[in-house]
Amino acid sequence: MNVFYATMTSKGQTTVPAEIRELLKLKPGDRLRYIVKNGEVTLKAKNKRLSDLAGILHRPDMPTLTVEEMNDAIGDAIVDHVMECE
Repeated sequence: MNVFYATMTSKGQTTVPAEIRELLKLKPGDRLRYIVKNGEVTLKAKNKRLSDLAGILHRPDMPTLTVEEMNDAIGDAIVDHVMECE
């Protein structure tokens, strides 16, 4: 397990450490999701679109995804669609 630290500004902003950006393949414009459960925070990168998954089950050259990753991508696509319709 790796531990990384960041400092929060007076505006509630932090910088994601470079090591984490590299591990999660984050780039400018990617969204981050914070999940709070039992006093612990999990950070998930939202840097895949549902369209990125198109055909993934039928192409052997594509990496496989877990059901949780697929569910996350579907949920994110629904949220994006709702936000675009507002």
